[in-house]
Amino acid sequence: MWQKVLPAYGINIKDCSVQLFGNGLINSTWRVTAGGKIFILQRINHQVFKNPQAIAGNIQLLATYLNKHAPGYLFTTPVKTLSNEELVHDTELGYFRMFPFVAGSHTVDVVNSTAEAYEAAKQFGKFTKLLAGFDCTQLQETLPDFHNLSFRYHQFENALAGTTPELIEQSKESIDFIKANYHLTEIFKSIKKSPAFKKRVTHHDTKISNILLDEDNNGLCVIDLDTIMPGYFISDVGDMIRTYVSPVSEEEKDFSKIEIREDYFAAIVEGYLGEMQYELSKEEIDHFVYAGKFMIYMQAIRFLADHLMNNIYYGASYPNHNLYRTNNQITLLKKLIEKEVKLQQQVHSFIQKNVEDKSTAA
Repeated sequence: MWQKVLPAYGINIKDCSVQLFGNGLINSTWRVTAGGKIFILQRINHQVFKNPQAIAGNIQLLATYLNKHAPGYLFTTPVKTLSNEELVHDTELGYFRMFPFVAGSHTVDVVNSTAEAYEAAKQFGKFTKLLAGFDCTQLQETLPDFHNLSFRYHQFENALAGTTPELIEQSKESIDFIKANYHLTEIFKSIKKSPAFKKRVTHHDTKISNILLDEDNNGLCVIDLDTIMPGYFISDVGDMIRTYVSPVSEEEKDFSKIEIREDYFAAIVEGYLGEMQYELSKEEIDHFVYAGKFMIYMQAIRFLADHLMNNIYYGASYPNHNLYRTNNQITLLKKLIEKEVKLQQQVHSFIQKNVEDKSTAA
C-alpha cells in the first residue's frame, strides 16, 4: 500500500524501511525511515472521515495562527509532497498524509501514573488556551454531531424502535438506566443555549495516546488532529475523566475492578485548570464533574445502540460484547455520581487555592 504513496514525497521505496506503528483503531499508521530521517505515514479512514480535505484545511488554519501567536509551540503539521500538497490521494487506496517524527518523543496507550494524567491534561488545556483568540467557527466539522448528546440519544431511540423484542428484553436493565438518566441530555441542551458556555477549539479525543511525551515523560504537544473542531470544554475534560480515572478500560468484563481514582481526577484538575482556569466561566467550572458524566453516559448510549442494532458500528469480538461495554460504562458512571460532590469540591478547592496564591504573589 505505502509503496504507491512514498514516491509522492520523493522517497525511493528501495532505500527506506517501513514498519507498522501504534495501535490506532481508525487510521492505519507506519513509521518510515528514509535518508536518515524518520516520518509517520498515515492512511486516513475515509469511511469515518468523509472529508479528509477538511482535516488538512483545519490543521493549516491552526498552524498559521500558532506560528504567528505562539511560535515556540510544537505543532506537528504534514510534510508537503513534491507537488506541494498536504495529502496524497489514490483512487483505490484513499487518502494519506505524512508527519515528521519528533525526535526523543514517545506515546503511551494507558495512563500508568498521576504524573502522566497531569501531563496529558496540561497539554490539552494548553492547546485550547493558546487558541483562545482563534475564531473556531473557521474550522470545518470533520465528524458532524460527534459529541452531540441530543443526537446520540436520538440514535438510541431509533435503535430501540428498530431492534427485536429479544434484544430489548436482554438489555432491559441497561435501557432503563439510560432512560432514567435522560436529565444528563437535558443539561447538555441547556449548555448549548447558555452564553456562559463558549465554543472553543477542542480536540475531542483526549485519550493519553494523543499526547507526545519526551524522554522524561514531560508533555510535548497534542497529536492526532483529525477530530479538532469547535466544541465545548466538556468534551475534552469528559474524555479524560472517562479514560484516566478508572484503572481498567471499557473492555473490562469484571466490573468490580472499575473505580474512580480520586488522585487521578485531581491530576486532571491540576493539569487542565492550571492552563484553563482563567479561560473558563464560573458556570463552566461548576460543570467540571458533569463533563465526565456527559462523556461516560454518551459512550454507554453509543455502545447500547450498537448492541441493539447488531453491532454495525463498533463490531463485536464475542457475544454481547457491546452490552458488556455498555454496562462497564454504566458502572463507571454510577461510581462517578457517588463521588460527584466530593470531586466537585476538589475542583473548587483548586480554584480557590490558585486565586489565593495569585493574590499573595501580587
